[in-house]
Amino acid sequence: MAKAHGERFVQLVDAVRPQIQECSVADIERRLSHGEDVLLFDVREDHEWAQGHLPGAKHLGKGIIERDIEATVPDMNTEIVLYCGGGYRSALAAYNLQQMGYKNVVSMDGGYRGWKDAGHEIVTG
Repeated sequence: MAKAHGERFVQLVDAVRPQIQECSVADIERRLSHGEDVLLFDVREDHEWAQGHLPGAKHLGKGIIERDIEATVPDMNTEIVLYCGGGYRSALAAYNLQQMGYKNVVSMDGGYRGWKDAGHEIVTG
């Protein structure tokens, strides 16, 4: 079950949303179903990742993505799509990566829950 978000956390996310790019679960599903190569990063915690994630996704948790992204994606123009449980943590991570100079970062609104609720494929293990 999803944990309720604190009021200040939601305010913080709402403050950065106008400054980032977001896409929908349907946008990503459509791109993947058309064979597009989408660089997806799951920014959830390790235990969340282990319970299931999107096909083809890589894992860099919110706690380390800012530290490790440059070694993983050195080209600042590469499109990066981030997702979390519902689109809050990924919005914050997208904002942070933009502040680091990444020019094409997108947060998937709806996140893993939206993907799973829509009946799309989940990878476990």
